[in-house]
Amino acid sequence: MKNGTSSKKRLRSNTQSVKRPGSASPGRAAKRSKSSAPDVVRDGLRKAIFDGDLVAGTQLRQDEIASRFGTSRIPVREALRQLESEGLVTLHPNRGAAVSSVSLEDVLELLEIRIGLECRALKLAIPNMVGPDFDFAAEILRSYDKEPEPQKWGEMNWRFHETLYAPCQRPKLLSMIESNYGHVGRFVRLQVSMAAGKEQPNRDHWAILDACRVGDIGKAVKLLEEHIVHTQKSLMAAMRRTSSRAFAVSH
Repeated sequence: MKNGTSSKKRLRSNTQSVKRPGSASPGRAAKRSKSSAPDVVRDGLRKAIFDGDLVAGTQLRQDEIASRFGTSRIPVREALRQLESEGLVTLHPNRGAAVSSVSLEDVLELLEIRIGLECRALKLAIPNMVGPDFDFAAEILRSYDKEPEPQKWGEMNWRFHETLYAPCQRPKLLSMIESNYGHVGRFVRLQVSMAAGKEQPNRDHWAILDACRVGDIGKAVKLLEEHIVHTQKSLMAAMRRTSSRAFAVSH
């Protein structure tokens, strides 16, 4: 967090963007249902962290968060404890809460977990896929092809993968995939986008989609695993280049 003003703007923007079914705003939802307030705060903060609006090291002040979400500090404390259990927030005795950092080693392991979770979801999803699933996924990829801004590629990438896995009809598995993907995205979203571009990843996407269309589960799962492994390699290459540039500057 660079300063108090910028952090308030980021937090305000994210609380306004979080909508729940049947509610006009998270603030009003929290006032109407005390039991739902921790969930509203947790979801809003999680989104801000995953979107990169609250970066690693950002201090999370309970009074400021409570004010932005229109609730008391009690739901905020509960939300922060939940986010700590997810590895998104670190609670420091006498120093409050801050957004947790993620190391390269953490992300490489999370990408291994991606392979396990997402390949399983895709295997279960393909038999349930119908025409609109393929059409919507293809629409996302066409938009991805045309999008010039690297900052938007991560969100479009997630939308494509989410569309493929949704037909598996395993809510807990899908929730685990989304959470894991969000953790990875905090670290790799822009680094991998800039390192790998979008041409190769989108070629992978089209190939996976084609295999799904014809119901070739084995091929689709194999292509998905290779796609995620390529992300690992792109990330490691990007970090090597970053380290080399830092070494060159220091010497």
